[in-house]
Formats: sequence, structure tokens, C-alpha cells
Amino acid sequence: MKIDRLIGIITILLQKEKATTSQLAERFEVSQRTIQRDIDNICKAGIPIVSMQGYGGGLSIAEGYKIDKTLLTQNELSAIFMGLKSIDSISKYTYSQSLMEKLGNEKSAILSDHNRVIIHLSSFYQVSVTEKIDVIKQAISNRELISFQYYSEKGESERIIEPYFIMFRWLAWYVYGYCLTQQDFRLFKLNRLSGLQNLKTSYEERFISEKELDFDQYIWRDDIKLVALFDMSVKYRLIDEYGPECVTFDNQSGKLLFENVFTNRNHLLQWILSYGDAVKVIEPLDLVDRVCQNAKNMLAQYK
Repeated sequence: MKIDRLIGIITILLQKEKATTSQLAERFEVSQRTIQRDIDNICKAGIPIVSMQGYGGGLSIAEGYKIDKTLLTQNELSAIFMGLKSIDSISKYTYSQSLMEKLGNEKSAILSDHNRVIIHLSSFYQVSVTEKIDVIKQAISNRELISFQYYSEKGESERIIEPYFIMFRWLAWYVYGYCLTQQDFRLFKLNRLSGLQNLKTSYEERFISEKELDFDQYIWRDDIKLVALFDMSVKYRLIDEYGPECVTFDNQSGKLLFENVFTNRNHLLQWILSYGDAVKVIEPLDLVDRVCQNAKNMLAQYK
């Protein structure tokens, strides 16, 4: 990964007086030409690196810049490692350990001892999600079309899209791109697609407006105020999802009064049904009718 190599080069030059291009290339297992490009990028970022020729020469950070040896504070490095470790959880490669080794044993030990936050971005479908992310990342990098079978409330469909972003939101992974079937930008949940393929067909990148990058519009549609009574036995679930302030005790019924606004009608119905007979919907009335109809349909399955 390029970013960990750049940080590693900067750290080595801060810790040592000089290092040659060949030494850095051997350390990071890349060509000397790659190291030279890295040095150019570091200079463009505002860190002055000078090169001295001849015996005892090499690359070093300009003397005036060495007044402060700490380019990155411990908190900043910890934040970088936290991000890399979260990426490790859905990647085939381990970036954080590699960077930790390249930064030097002393700094690595400090980070290892103090970084106690663990972020795991994978799901129960870690292997399949990791493979999908890897394919989509390559397609985005090369600007190539991808195809897949997609499963939604409306049924199954074959999709071909121009992929632009991979995102983790609403506790799930999505790919955002321009769907050639619908001729519009769409958001697709990775767990709902199968048969993912990189078609190796190039596409010309489209302009994406700020309005189209408002991802909430692809998920949320309605404003529905739910009023319901829940059994005390499911209080932990409600608090887990919406916090301690989401319920109040109703003296008349001896149950928990829950009021909240939902923005997706189908999601709300499925959420209510997941509580079985531990919930009674008060409002809205059309939701009461849908819950009753679903209960009748379920009962009919067992007659």
C-alpha cells in the first residue's frame, strides 16, 4: 500500500541522518524508480528531502526541517493504525502490521501498547464480502464495468454498472455506481449481489453532482411516526438500537411506550414483525392493518 510506504520512508529519514535509494528500495521491496517517485511525492507534500552524491551521501530531510523530529504525534500515528487495522478486517492483505514493522520497533511497541480500539468492518459473510470488495476496488481503479445478479424487494435482476465508490454505511457494505440498466446512479448492497464479474470493459468517468452523492436518498423515502407498546422482556433490544431515552414506562398497560420516526415503511414492518407478540402497534393505523394481515398469513401457513 502506497501510504504506508510513504509514512515509512519519512519516519526512517527522521530517525536517521541519511539513507540511500537502494537501501530504501530493499527495505520496502520495491524498485529504486518507485522510491524516487515516492520521494518526489513527499517533496510535493511540503517535506523537503535533499540528495547528496558521492561517498557518504544519500537522501535526508533538510536540516531546517529536523528541528522537530516528531512529524507525526503518537495520537496521529494511533489514528492511522486504527484506520489501517479496520481496513485489514475486510482485506486480503495486512497493512497495519507491515507498517508497524517498517516504522521501527520502539515506535511500534508504543502503538501496540496504547492502541486498544478494535474496529472490525467485516460481517458474518467476511470471506465473500472481502472477495467482492477486492474485485470492485480493482474495477474502480481501472475504470472497468462490473456485472452481477441483484436481489431486491422487486425481485432479481441482472445489472451492469460503472463502479465509483465502495462504502460502509448503515452497518453494511455497498457499491455506488451508474447502472446502465436503469440509466441512473444507484446504490447496491454487497450481501445482495452474486455472480460478481469484472467485465474488463473500460468506461469514461461521469461527473457526479453533490446531490447525487447524498446517499440517504437511495435508502430513505418516508416519514412515519410509530407509537407502540413493548413488553419489558425486549427492553434491552430497544435500548441497544435507540438508546435509553427511546422508551417510557406506561403505567396503564404496564408496558414500554415507544415513539420514534422511521423513514422506510418496509423496513419498519419487518422490524415490528421481528418482535413477534412482544409488541402492539398503536399508530399508524395502516401499519396496524399490515401487521394483522401478516399475522393472518403466517397462521395460514400452519393450518
